[in-house]
Amino acid sequence: MSNLDGATFYPYFATGVTPAMESQMVGQGSQYPWTAQDSQGKPFDGGKTYKLRLPANVPVKDFWSIIVYDNQTRSMLQTDQQFPSVSSQDKGVRTNTDGSVDVYFGPKVPAGFENNWVQTIPGKGWFMILRLYGPLQPWFDKTWRPGEIEQEG
Repeated sequence: MSNLDGATFYPYFATGVTPAMESQMVGQGSQYPWTAQDSQGKPFDGGKTYKLRLPANVPVKDFWSIIVYDNQTRSMLQTDQQFPSVSSQDKGVRTNTDGSVDVYFGPKVPAGFENNWVQTIPGKGWFMILRLYGPLQPWFDKTWRPGEIEQEG
């Protein structure tokens, strides 16, 4: 049986499709895992706060980034931030003592995590993409995986 919803959604979601997006090229290219739902299977709500933990040693040769997109336009979410993202290339990203990184999503910045926060807009849905540039073997063999995105409070 074919997945008509998936077949319809994919071209809408990923207008620039290349075979490299589906290839396992260790240390080269990129991978773009994404989600539009929290750990409970609920769509993201721009008025709520969420946290994602990236375990230590994100398996990338180059860098990682997390970008938030608008559900309606598929463009980056338009907020007061210059870019709705957090990246391993950003200065001041706070790392936990075990090497993991917590990324927050919400309308208000959590104290002390200004550089680990992506602003969202109350009343507006969103989805996020974890971009892995130069993904390494632990990504492909699934010995490393990001945490679930949990609603805070």
